[in-house]
Amino acid sequence: MRAVAGIPGPQALLLGLAATGALFSLIDTPYPALAPLQNLPTLAIVAGLWLALRRWPMPTSAVACIALFLALHTIGGRYIYSYVPYERWLAAIGLPSFDHALGLGRNSWDRLVHYSFGALWAWPIACWLSRHRGLSPALATYIAVEFVLAGSALYEIFEWQLTILMAGPDADAYNGQQGDLWDAQKDMAMAGLGALTTAAWLRLRVTSSY
Repeated sequence: MRAVAGIPGPQALLLGLAATGALFSLIDTPYPALAPLQNLPTLAIVAGLWLALRRWPMPTSAVACIALFLALHTIGGRYIYSYVPYERWLAAIGLPSFDHALGLGRNSWDRLVHYSFGALWAWPIACWLSRHRGLSPALATYIAVEFVLAGSALYEIFEWQLTILMAGPDADAYNGQQGDLWDAQKDMAMAGLGALTTAAWLRLRVTSSY
């Protein structure tokens, strides 16, 4: 596949699909007042990634990780996370209840996406640091984990500040806390666990560089 606007064709396709998904997720969304706050920023992220990839080329595997994370986030954003009907989707294909099997008692799509943030961003970050900043694989992986932890914490602070500025019901819906006082801490823990999972996989790889 030919290059498109300065990046490899497969990567352009992945980013194009991510942007298209974010736009289509806003069509007939059940939560028109809040869903745009979740998914319109995805377009800015895609544009920024496109420009970054022109200057700092990355393997398609790294771009695929980011695109998959954006897809999971887009699904969550369409249903403002707390109401993603994944239990209904599982039932439709004959699979058992995920929440019931694990005794979760809540909609856990947000936990999945926070875990995915760590698991799917750690590799691109480590790869970029190794390729374009000359860091050793071990140091690049360590910094990638630290980046995920810091990024997750900053997002929770941003979410807190944004909800303060919003009206009560909208704030609660956007925040997605679902009555859990420790929601922010659990979200950060899931992101950290995801990053550590990928870090362990990277360190077990046979190849010595990224």
